[in-house]
Amino acid sequence: MAEQTQGVTVVEHALAAHYLTTLRDRTTDMPAFRSAMRGLSLILGAEATRDLPLVRRPVDTPLETMEAGRLMADTLFLVSVLRAGEGLLEGLRALVPEARIGHVGLYRDPASLKPVHYYEHMPPGLDRGLVLVVDPMLATGSSAAAAVDRVKQHGGRRIRLLSVIAAPEGVATMRAQHPEVTIFTAALDRGLDDHGYIRPGLGDAGDRYFGTK
Repeated sequence: MAEQTQGVTVVEHALAAHYLTTLRDRTTDMPAFRSAMRGLSLILGAEATRDLPLVRRPVDTPLETMEAGRLMADTLFLVSVLRAGEGLLEGLRALVPEARIGHVGLYRDPASLKPVHYYEHMPPGLDRGLVLVVDPMLATGSSAAAAVDRVKQHGGRRIRLLSVIAAPEGVATMRAQHPEVTIFTAALDRGLDDHGYIRPGLGDAGDRYFGTK
């Protein structure tokens, strides 16, 4: 199930809640954190791609030939916001191996909390399919909005944002700058602290995933 409100789809699933609790727990070690991130990405990805277009083609089962649905070429593109987006990307690659993948490198300036762009590489044909921008923590929303800007510059038109946790401030930023982009998340948390971290949140997703803190 999924609860939809003001451009935000909060995915409600028992396993999603379980994985999210594992991610939130400060005692979760790095391997378990990575495993939970992968599991949650599969659930979020399945919900965000529910309406991907299919074509009917014949397939030979062991018993007979039948018509069945398959994804069309260039149906799905994944754009990871480096570096934390790589945690979600692992599961999404397993879910849809056919997806083309792009990257946007952004980091948040600790003083201004504004995104600083340092890298970008996009696949061709973004205008031909659905683009999932993956960024685990939708905090201020500045990095996610900047990533969507980059996707649009490369022709992306049908865009969705995949996040583990979203804050109201981040949702407001996305709604103001990209109102047509639907946000898929496992939780809408209370808000941001003075350092721009989501509360209650799960800490720094990138540091916990890569073991850098």
